[in-house]
Amino acid sequence: METTVRAYREQDIPDMVRIWNEVVEEGIAFPQEEPLTMETGTAFFASQTYCGAAVDQETGQVLGLYILHPNNEGRCGHICNASYAVSRAHRGRHTGEKLVLDCLEQGRLHGFRVLQFNAVVASNLHARHLYERLGFVQLGVIPGGFRMKDGHYEDICPYYHEL
Repeated sequence: METTVRAYREQDIPDMVRIWNEVVEEGIAFPQEEPLTMETGTAFFASQTYCGAAVDQETGQVLGLYILHPNNEGRCGHICNASYAVSRAHRGRHTGEKLVLDCLEQGRLHGFRVLQFNAVVASNLHARHLYERLGFVQLGVIPGGFRMKDGHYEDICPYYHEL
């Protein structure tokens, strides 16, 4: 399966909403608690600086996505933030790595200087290993910074990468 990452298209939105909602419903990585609808998803993805879609070259199926947007404004507006979601059925196939690498490039192209992750859940070891392998630096640990779906609290680890 050959996967490429490109800018999302309107016809990708149903798959993007489904994939995003898979992660939200798992309740172990994204801070959002409410799933997207087609209406809210369309508006949400359109409001981002950039959205990338990982697509199977053969079938055109969306396998994953990312959103890229400013992390702050004004004097900190050069720092961006991103979130990644890979379809449950396509995890473990380096789709996330392709999304992160494309995101780093898009961040540069959109004039950002730093990509910062505010809330990587400490137990999300696959994501943390990927980020560290790609040169992200962990900034510390925020004890109990994330409320898991089952109600217990886990530490979060902020990361950054210069662009």
